[in-house]
Amino acid sequence: MTAIWKEPVAGRIAVRRHNLDGDRQADLVNHGGPDKAVYAYTLEDLAWWAGELGRDVPVGAFGENLTIAGLDAAGVVVGEVWSIGSARLQVAQPRIPCFKLGIRFADRSLPRRFAAAGRPGIYLRVLTEGELGAGDAIDVTPGAPTAVGVSALARAYHGHDAALATAVLGAPDLPASWYDWARERTAPPRRRRS
Repeated sequence: MTAIWKEPVAGRIAVRRHNLDGDRQADLVNHGGPDKAVYAYTLEDLAWWAGELGRDVPVGAFGENLTIAGLDAAGVVVGEVWSIGSARLQVAQPRIPCFKLGIRFADRSLPRRFAAAGRPGIYLRVLTEGELGAGDAIDVTPGAPTAVGVSALARAYHGHDAALATAVLGAPDLPASWYDWARERTAPPRRRRS
């Protein structure tokens, strides 16, 4: 069971603590919750994937709740706040792809390709419930100076920038699981006993 198939919705949509009205996550162990309440993906990244895959990639194809345009996803940092409509959302983390992307695109290699592409999309937590709709502007309040970028965090997770794990330990606003990951990555190797 999966909720990855999404389609555009007309009108205003209520933003709730754990998702948008009319949406839900099927696998609450690995998806959803306060730090993955809303998933945003850029129109520009969808266009990039269309070129990469050689086929149309419609809005919602990656299971995003929000398809956004004109915001440089590579510059988004954890902790920045997006005011959209009457809702306030905070950038929480990148998406780590799972096998469901392969199911959605009928391509088992897609999760690996998605990870390598460095276009993870943005998971957001809900700070203030409200409502939003297509065409709403995104007013961005910057994150802390020590914040880590969403794209950089995804690269580090996938092994392309291990040095960033140290920076994660000092970065604010990440979910606890990311600090656990960073501590594990920066811990000295255990010595084997003979």
